[in-house]
Parts: sequence; C-alpha cells; structure tokens
Amino acid sequence: MTPQSRKILIADDDREVRILLYEVLSRDGYDVVVAESLMAMDMIQLSSFDLVIADMATAEADGLELLQKIKKHDPSLPVVIITGHPTVETAVAALKYGAADYLLKPLSIELLEDVVSRELSKASVPKNTETTPVVDRKQEQKKREIIGSNDKLAVLMQKARSVASSKATVLILGESGTGKEMFARYLHNESNRKKGPFVALNCAALPEGLLESELFGHEKGAFTGAVSSKKGRFELAHGGTLLLDEIGEIPLHLQAKLLRVLQEEEVDRLGGQAPVKIDVHVVATTNRNLAEAVNEGTFRQDLYYRLNVIPLPLPPLRARKDDILKLADHFMKKFSKQYHKKMKILSEASQSRFLDYPWPGNVREMENVIERAVLLSLTEEFEPWDFWDDIAPEERIAPGGVYPQVIPVSSGDQEIIPLKDTERQMILQALQKTDDNRTHAAKRLGISVRTLRNKLQEYRNQGVID
Repeated sequence: MTPQSRKILIADDDREVRILLYEVLSRDGYDVVVAESLMAMDMIQLSSFDLVIADMATAEADGLELLQKIKKHDPSLPVVIITGHPTVETAVAALKYGAADYLLKPLSIELLEDVVSRELSKASVPKNTETTPVVDRKQEQKKREIIGSNDKLAVLMQKARSVASSKATVLILGESGTGKEMFARYLHNESNRKKGPFVALNCAALPEGLLESELFGHEKGAFTGAVSSKKGRFELAHGGTLLLDEIGEIPLHLQAKLLRVLQEEEVDRLGGQAPVKIDVHVVATTNRNLAEAVNEGTFRQDLYYRLNVIPLPLPPLRARKDDILKLADHFMKKFSKQYHKKMKILSEASQSRFLDYPWPGNVREMENVIERAVLLSLTEEFEPWDFWDDIAPEERIAPGGVYPQVIPVSSGDQEIIPLKDTERQMILQALQKTDDNRTHAAKRLGISVRTLRNKLQEYRNQGVID
C-alpha cells in the first residue's frame, strides 16, 4: 500500500510544528491535513483519517482529552501523542487511554517517520479506500495531474515523456512555486518505473551532518546516536525514482560523493564495509543558476554536467497566462470539495486581477490564496479582496474595471511603501544576490540566520515563496 493512499491529521497549536510535520510527511508521500487542536475533532468527524498526531497539551485544549474523544469516536484510529513537557504521569495516562506512541519535542524526524510507518503498516487497507479503492486511486492520480495547455509546458511534457524511461539524469529548473516536484512525479508516473518507489529528499531542509546519512544511509555505530543500520534515500529508491529537491544547496564536500554515486551506481553507507549497488533514476530540481554557482566555486563543474544531461526549464506562471484561469478553476474545485464549501466562480474583477497579477510565488501562491478565499469568502462570487489584503471590500471597482496591484500608504506626493513589503523585498534581494546562501544573506542584512529562516517560513505560508 503506497504512502499516498494514507491520510494523516496533525493537531497542534504551534504553527511551526504544524509546518514542520506537514513538510516532512508530505515529502514522504502521505496525504497530510493540519489543524489547531480545537478543530481536530470536527475534522475527524467530517473526514476519514488513517493516523492522528496530536500535541499533549496546549493553552486551549488538552491532548489527553482529545485522545479520549478520538478513541470514543473510532477506537481503531491510531493516535501518536507528542509533547514538549513530558512527565511519567502523562506518558502513562496517554498509553492508558490508547495512544499508539508518545514522542518528545524537539522531535526526531527519523523516529517520527519510523513510528508513522510502523503504525500505518499495521492496517492492511486504509480507511479511506476500503469501499472504493479503484476510484480513490484514480482520484489520487488526477490530484497530481499537471493542469494547463500552454505551448511551452506542452513541449516540456513531451520531452519528459521521451526521457522518462531512460536513466539519463533530469534537471528541472524554475522559480519557486512553478511545480518542479509535481513535474518530477509526472516523469516517474510516465516511466517504466512507475510501479517502483518515488522517493524525495529536500537537500536544503536538513543540516549537513544529517543530510549525508539521509542520502547514503549508515551502519549501526557509525556515529553517536546510530543505534541501528539505516538505508539512505538512494537505497530506498532502488527500482524507482529519486528526487533531489533543491540540489543547489548540497554542501561541497558531499558533492564529490554524490557524483561518485551517480557515476558508479553504488553507495557507501557511513561506516559501511562494502558498496551497495543501486538502480535509480535521479531527478534533481533547483531554482538557482547552477552555472553561476560553478563560476563562483560553490558547485562542482563535473557534478553540474552530470546532472544537466536533460534540462527541463519550467516557465513561470506569468508566462502561462492562458493557463491562469484553468488553474484557478482547478484549485477552487479542489478546496471547495476539501472543505465542504459551496463552489463559487471568480467575479469579472477577480478574473481581470488574476490575469494582470504577476504571480511572484507562481502556482504555489495561487493555490494558497485560493485556499484562503474558499475558507473565508462571504460573497456570492470570489471578489479580489477575498484573495489580497491590499484591496478593501469598499474599494469596489477602479476606473476601467482594473484593481491596483499595490495600494501604498501615501504622504503628499511621495509614496511610502509599507514596512513589511520593504522588509520582504530586502530579504529576497539579499538572497538573490547571494545565490540563496542564507548565511551570507543574513550577514548582509545584519540579522541572525534564525531570524532569516523564520521570515522565509512566514513568506512560504503567505505563498510568496516556495
């Protein structure tokens, strides 16, 4: 049973925890839904889940109370409790009330993934596929369908189909939010490896020490904390496709080892005695200019040539204007169904704004603003103010029926750009000038790397960046 057929609910009032768990488990292929603790029970009653991950205690709700309600509603639904304030009493109580496991914050991602895999493997058939498994599989495939008929996109899809079953390394290029990971999945699904695993790893999401282990695996005792042997992503993708997301972020000292794996088709686990043969189709993605990174000495030239065998540059959404309203319709239907909302259409003003807007965050930004509108809109049709905060409801329609893209605060004849917009522009500019090197960008901005990371996470939530 594939991970994609398993649905997980994350109930935690800490937004950062929700984001972290969503990103980790989504990358593993699960269908992940997040909610604050008070909303969790309502979502469980409205939809079917295969696993719940719930925080033990928050300011608004008690994880033990939620656990008891879940077990009363569905005794067979596994619940994993996480807590930042562990005590023997709460651990005993959680297990007494039927918790599948009890994990401590800060969470070990590896441990969490093992627990999730273990609990889901106990059930042979997911709840949401018991009655109509064939229909659900088709819906899942349709959910990952690439939407659009733009000529540039059509040419790229044709190229992708042509090379999908080869072992030639594919490098998918494009701005954040253009759908690089979805294109990688399309490659996999069009290949003769589609029945094999699709494994993804975000090279920018892990610290250097952990990244090497995640890529190549390790043997028991290879380093402190290695209590058992572990396969790396290359081994896990054997017979299938491995997506190396944000490949431009991989450290120099690992680039040589990665190059050897690509050339020799074998991996050396950390602490291993002999190499392990692998059969993997590698797809890499990046929003960086790797040729410039080679010139600057931050990316190996030989690795760049090895990765850049089949380059597929995805066009930004602003270059796909003929697909904008099709994508909008797709996301409106998707979220209306997901949140049990009445299906609405875009007003004429909204259609005009959608077509004129530059979409700096590309498809990801559109998906986020439409999800927000579906949840919050109170009008008969979707109006521009349902999507953008810079448009107030009382600003009905501007002369000519066009809404301004930015409504700045003005003083006299001089425009004053809102502080938050200026801050975002400076941060993104610093990252661009440093080729997305967060350490260098933070130094230029005079802030800590942690502050920069938090700001970027905020922009991801807003759909401004991927």
